[in-house]
Amino acid sequence: MHESVSFFGLVGRVSKTLLLLVYALFALFPLLWMVIMSLKPDSQMFTTTFLFSPTVENYSAVFLRSDYSHFFFNNLTVSISAVLLSLIVGVPAAYALARFQFKLKEDIAFTILSFRFAPEILVILPLFLIYQKTGLYDTYFGLIWVYQLITLPLLIWILRGYFEDISPDIEAAAQLDGYSWWQVFLKVLLPLVKPGLVAAGLLCFIFAWNAFTFPLLLSDARAQTSTVVALRFLASDTVHYGQVAAAATISALPEVILALLIQKHLVRGLSFGAVKG
Repeated sequence: MHESVSFFGLVGRVSKTLLLLVYALFALFPLLWMVIMSLKPDSQMFTTTFLFSPTVENYSAVFLRSDYSHFFFNNLTVSISAVLLSLIVGVPAAYALARFQFKLKEDIAFTILSFRFAPEILVILPLFLIYQKTGLYDTYFGLIWVYQLITLPLLIWILRGYFEDISPDIEAAAQLDGYSWWQVFLKVLLPLVKPGLVAAGLLCFIFAWNAFTFPLLLSDARAQTSTVVALRFLASDTVHYGQVAAAATISALPEVILALLIQKHLVRGLSFGAVKG
């Protein structure tokens, strides 16, 4: 009887592992297919599937023989700056919404979140006119500023939950030990919410990096980002699928690298709520 139970348990574990592998393959297959297309020459794009002669010609054409690298670093600069600005503004705002009681607090919090719900196309026309009048059109600062509509509401709402999970008694105990409020905030609270800070920062970076509507209509040759410039490889007479795939693969690298680097903090963030109260 014991051997039978062990056998069925082994079968269950093997089946679960196989199902997870199948799901992982299903989830990652679009990325795998994109990489395969980026390594195919144009002559074999439709004549082969997995067996072909790999080439880096598409990457060379995109990153070395075009100005794509300039707009790639534009995107990197704008996205990182937008996230940093959101952290500077959003962390204190999230703490205030989590700790302090004041009139219309929930209404204000929902209003902030509603900026994330609103379609970008809904506000792009007045923003375009304002940017033209104020000289913010096609500037890095203009894009960083408008990206706050994407990053700031998300960061505030994620971090608010993390601050609410920390008992106020921890702050009171630190202040009894002689810490000022700023010392409590910087030396006690921020380390405790570090997993949430990292996770929220990564999500904000991904949304900012993938933004399309704002850089398409609020920037031009100087401050445009790689998400918009990738359309150049979709010519009117022909489509360079290999170059499009190479550009998409290059654009995906910062997100993938960041996710791999901070996965430890993301896993810690999943169990953070266990220390509540």
